[in-house]
Amino acid sequence: MSQRRRRSLALLTSGVLALPLLTGCGAGDDEGGPAAAGQDIATTTRDKVADGGVLRWAVDSLPDTLNAFQADADATTSRIAGAVLPQLFVLDAKGRPVANPDYLEKAEVIEREPKQVVLYKLNQQAVWSDGREIGAPDFVAQWRALNGKDSAYWTARNAGYERIEKIEKGKTDLEVRVTFAKPYADWRSLFSPLYPRQVTGTPDAFNEGARGTLKVTAGPFALGAIDKKTGTAALTRNPRWWGKQAKLDTMILTAVPRAERPAALAAGKVDLAEIDRSGAERIALARRDAAGKAGKGGAGAGGAPAHGPGAAVTPAQATLSWANAFGTDEEKAAQERETRTKHTEAVKRYADEQTALRRFTVRKSLEPAYTQLAMNGASGPLADERVRRAVARALDRQALAELVLKPLGLPAKPVGSHVALAGQQAYADNSDALGGQDAKAAQALLADAGWRRGGKLTEPVGAKAGPESAPQDDGKTPAGPGTGNDGLYIVGDDDGANGEAAEAGSDTRAAAADAAAADAAAADGEQDGASPVLAPAPFGAQQKASLLAQAAAAARTADDAKRSAARDGDAADPAKGSPAPAPAKQAARTSGNMLAKDGKALTLRFVLPAGPGSESLRTVGERISQTLRKLGVNTETIKVADDSFFKDHIASGQYDLALYSWPATAFPATDARPIFAKPEPAADGSLLVEQNYTRVGTDHIDQLFDQAVGELDEAQSRELVRKADARIWAAAGSIPLFQRPELVAVRSSLVNAGAFGLGAPRYQDIGWKKAPKAKEKKK
Repeated sequence: MSQRRRRSLALLTSGVLALPLLTGCGAGDDEGGPAAAGQDIATTTRDKVADGGVLRWAVDSLPDTLNAFQADADATTSRIAGAVLPQLFVLDAKGRPVANPDYLEKAEVIEREPKQVVLYKLNQQAVWSDGREIGAPDFVAQWRALNGKDSAYWTARNAGYERIEKIEKGKTDLEVRVTFAKPYADWRSLFSPLYPRQVTGTPDAFNEGARGTLKVTAGPFALGAIDKKTGTAALTRNPRWWGKQAKLDTMILTAVPRAERPAALAAGKVDLAEIDRSGAERIALARRDAAGKAGKGGAGAGGAPAHGPGAAVTPAQATLSWANAFGTDEEKAAQERETRTKHTEAVKRYADEQTALRRFTVRKSLEPAYTQLAMNGASGPLADERVRRAVARALDRQALAELVLKPLGLPAKPVGSHVALAGQQAYADNSDALGGQDAKAAQALLADAGWRRGGKLTEPVGAKAGPESAPQDDGKTPAGPGTGNDGLYIVGDDDGANGEAAEAGSDTRAAAADAAAADAAAADGEQDGASPVLAPAPFGAQQKASLLAQAAAAARTADDAKRSAARDGDAADPAKGSPAPAPAKQAARTSGNMLAKDGKALTLRFVLPAGPGSESLRTVGERISQTLRKLGVNTETIKVADDSFFKDHIASGQYDLALYSWPATAFPATDARPIFAKPEPAADGSLLVEQNYTRVGTDHIDQLFDQAVGELDEAQSRELVRKADARIWAAAGSIPLFQRPELVAVRSSLVNAGAFGLGAPRYQDIGWKKAPKAKEKKK
């Protein structure tokens, strides 16, 4: 695994490292503009935060390792590291790295020629929990573990460390000199987190010693007990911490699946949890109800709440249920009474949870990550840059951003860069390199690539375009309404794709339209307004239209035969009988209103995750499919289980279109390079793609990143990164759509915590707000 791949993989699996939040400014501070959304953390000065208390913070899972430089490190690993280990540079509210005064007095490049030298001046109070000063031996041990020269160290990322030539003590024990063999623009990314030499000094300690425990730490918190049975990891206030003392006594990281978080919040198991839109809506309803704003007459049948279990039960359904429960059929009555009992319990449980959720609020911002439309350029129609550009030019990125963000009350602006987000210094909107939405331009690009409407089809009826035709479901997710996996729907297949359908007559088309409308109405009733694009194809309408077409063709054949016999005089002589009619000539199949080339329709496989937390992705996918259909492009929407989405489809290249997200980074010259690197052929004929899962790249893009990472003029380095981004836009392999929403449920009295946006927590400032004094209450 290459060094660039290791660092990028770590970013993908664990997100951006959780670093304390500071504010600061420096050269080029105005570059990148303001962040798209500010932080929402109930910022409170420390004098108004109570000393002591416990915070229960929901996480996805307990970490498999506490070593952030190993391949199986995750977001919880990073959160723990951010609270208990040195972070020499931290990210401010705009996602920009600034020196952390808790550990550094100063860090700067003091020499550029003949070699780059960085001098770190450490805070003289900074010590490990065993009393030893943080110093050069810790830097040296981490460099040797991560520079890639000793394969005995199982490392996941090495970027930057391999450029170091030597590390030595400066004039005093508090100074560390780092000399680079090759210049490195992103030197601030190094040594955060910094592990003690006890962890990085030997391969055994690095590989195994820090997986389950950290005996020596140096942060505002120390690592307490990790309990796999209860799914908790305790972080306790560090008595040796030299900075401002942590307000909390303890932070307990608690593993809670996302779908269970509203219930966990209501039960008091957690105080702080990232949630999805449905969870946010539950809290909003709870607070609305608490404020007495629920509309009169909004309750469901039998006094059930206007939302939640039972809200959709009609009076007729309630009456029928009562009649069945107390009817003469004893077996049926017993079953109905049991169902009613379970329903009553569910309604009560939901009502109790809603009462408890009134004590929470939802804090909102935008995550340091963006969602993109990825186009696989390795094979198929999208191997042609003109087709990729056409798909991109057809999209209304503003509308897609509004579709996801506007209902949440968040700024809805498309992301204009692949390598940075608004607010970060490297950010610039380079989307003009591709061009904005323009349906006519998209049509022209497709025409230039040879795709035409009404093209003759030579492929077998029912054949799918692309290398995969049969698989429609990975088999790991149950199918059917309510399971999150409705199967496969080919957008455009029922839009006059078959030329012969147009010859069946207006009656046939009308009948098919009526049947399709009926199916759509039924689907709306069953799925509460779910879009037909994500529903099964209207098979009934197609079948009815097919039967009517066959009947019409048979009738025309019989009429033609009778008229031919009359003209020949054969009808007057019954003895001769009627000659057998000539077989009907098969009409040529065409693509109708859809695009085709070389006998095949233009059909793209659109792979989406089917899990409960991916509703917004499926909604966006549906809108994109509708847009492409107007352009004449079919899409096969294939929904797969979350655990196989990335591994079995994205990474392996088994898709044409897909939606997934990349984390933002403060160091794009290093971290963005492997994501957009040009794939290279391997000895076995496969492609080495690093993290470039679109398989679209150029030598020029690689060269620009290589120049940027070695350019010590920071402004020039950022300019080179922006030029690389413009080239990535022009190649049209991935299209950034919007910054991901960040919704965090927080107990209302918790301050300095919530939706951190591009920044990260300052753990020692998080705490519970002091209760107002008596005089303040009177005021």
